[in-house]
Order: sequence, then C-alpha cells, then structure tokens
Amino acid sequence: MTAIAHSPSIQTAPSTRARLRTYAYWAATLTLAFTMTSGAYGEFTHQYGTLETHTILGYPTYFLTLIATWKVLGSAAILAPGFPRLKEWAYAGMFFNMSGAFISHLVQHDNGAAGMHLIATGGILALVVASWSLRPQSRTLPSH
Repeated sequence: MTAIAHSPSIQTAPSTRARLRTYAYWAATLTLAFTMTSGAYGEFTHQYGTLETHTILGYPTYFLTLIATWKVLGSAAILAPGFPRLKEWAYAGMFFNMSGAFISHLVQHDNGAAGMHLIATGGILALVVASWSLRPQSRTLPSH
C-alpha cells in the first residue's frame, strides 16, 4: 500500500465554520454600514425625529452635520479593502458614537416608546462589536 502525502501547497476549501464566520462578518458589516449611512441621511437633512432627539439630549444642531459626516466616512472605511489602521479608527469612532448615544438617552430618560432609543442604539452598538470581532485577518492590523 502506498500512502498519499498531502502537499502543503494544495489549498483546501474553507471549512463550514470559516464560511459561516465570513457570512456573519459581511452581514454585520453591511447592516452596520447601511444603518450608519441611513442615520447620516436623517442627520444631514435634519429629519424631524432626529432633530427633536438631538434637542432633547441637549446637543447643538451643528452636531448633526458633524456626526453624519463621520458616519459616512466610517462606513466607507469599514467597507473599503485595505487600510487596516483606518478601519480600527472607524470602528472606535462608531463605538464611541453609539455608546455615547445609548448613555445620553439613558441619562436623559429619553428611552422612546417601549425603550426604542435604547434598543436601537444598543443594537447598533452590538453590530459595531460584531463586525469588528468577526473581521477576517486581511482586515486587521498585523500583530507584531
């Protein structure tokens, strides 16, 4: 009998677990980018609910344009290939933005109907963490 040696140069198909992780990463990342970009649209156009919420929380209206700009840039950064350091900064900015929004709503007792402001900001925060933690190696900073 002859044993067949496996050559290290032969690439095997990714495991089911690796494929599921990739699908989960892209689902979380695309949902996050869409959510951030659509939120930015509401902030850029000063939609009534968005403007009212910022006023209730005590933020100046010029914050809407500032936050919207960073949301669009951050979404582009996490979707673009390459630029792993920029992605780290984008994820950090999204984390600070959404955790700050969650805490602001909580402190001001502006929970919304059935706690929707807390659920929405907490859910987006979870998407940020999921997208960041599921990133493939090619989208992370190299470890030294």
